[in-house]
Parts: sequence; structure tokens; C-alpha cells
Amino acid sequence: MAASSENHIRRSILDVTRHLLVQNGITNLSMRMISRRVGCSVGTIYFHFKSKDALVHTLIEEGFELLIAIMEQTASRTTNPLQRLKALCETYIQFAMKNPEYYEIMFMLKPERMERYPAEKYRRARHTLILIAEALEESTRRKLLLVKDPYQAAHLLWAFMHGLVSLLQARRMDARLDQQALIDAAIEKITVMFRADNENG
Repeated sequence: MAASSENHIRRSILDVTRHLLVQNGITNLSMRMISRRVGCSVGTIYFHFKSKDALVHTLIEEGFELLIAIMEQTASRTTNPLQRLKALCETYIQFAMKNPEYYEIMFMLKPERMERYPAEKYRRARHTLILIAEALEESTRRKLLLVKDPYQAAHLLWAFMHGLVSLLQARRMDARLDQQALIDAAIEKITVMFRADNENG
């Protein structure tokens, strides 16, 4: 029972922190603010997390583990690398749209305002890009695409997706546009860049 209670408190601390980070930003976030919202002492938070940065890092890690899990599931569903690439892009964008708080914490917090994210966790987070790079590389081997540097291309593809997600989440796109149709068109255009008949591939 005690372990269950501790797990519940830890989960509450993480959930409250996730909401407060998005509402107030990391510079305005304090352990006291979190403790008031959770209904526990500041000491209880420090029992679970050694610092505010460690707490934020845990949320970043949680977000990436969720994203990695669903992208791995997506990657396993088809042996066609081009279809897999498109499905991975769709999965990434849908994750971002369904989990805006996690997404903002994962990709939009200013790193200079907190301790450096641990190297081993950063390497784990890069697995999302590696899945995309593998699909690009295999598509090139099968002559479906022409990509000289799959890992670099994965970063470029990610940058395009991040731009689209950021605009959609900020509601900067014309509201008359069908959101899913826009996402589908964006994914198709992104992959066209790397088509084997494109001399700039």
C-alpha cells in the first residue's frame, strides 16, 4: 500500500509539473508552486526528484519513451520502407498533436535554463531519428528514394515536421484548411524531396 501511495504521489508530481511548465515556463516554475498544486510538502518532491531539472528531465524522458514506443510499433507494421517512412511521419505528427504538453517539454524548452540533458538519455531520444534514417536508407537501397546521407536527411525531415506541428499547435494555419488533409499533403511533399528521380536527392 505504501509503495502504491508513493507511486501515486510521484505520478501526481509529474502530471502537475507538466501542466505548470506549459502554462508558466521553466523560469517561473518552483518546487513550492508544484507542492501547493499537488498538496504535498516540498520535501516530498525532493524525495522523488533531486532537483527541478531532474524532474523536468524525467518528463522529457517520459515523452520520448512514449514516442519511441509508438514509432517502433509503426515501423514493425510494414516491410515496405517508403510506406514505413510515411507512417513514421504520420505517427510523429499525431503524437505531437495528441500530446501537446509532452511535445512542448520535449522540443521547446530553452536548454540553457536548465542542466544539460544527460548524454545517455539524449542518445536514447535520437532513436526516433534513427528509425526515420533507417527507412530512408532502405528506401535508397531499393531505389525508391535517393538519399546521400540518411541521418542528415532524417534531421531535415524532422525539422519540416516540427515546423508544421508548431504552426498547427499555435493555430497559425488558416482554420478553413482541413487539418488531416494538410498533414497528409505535407507528408507526401516531404517524401517527394527524396524521390529517386530528383537530382538533388
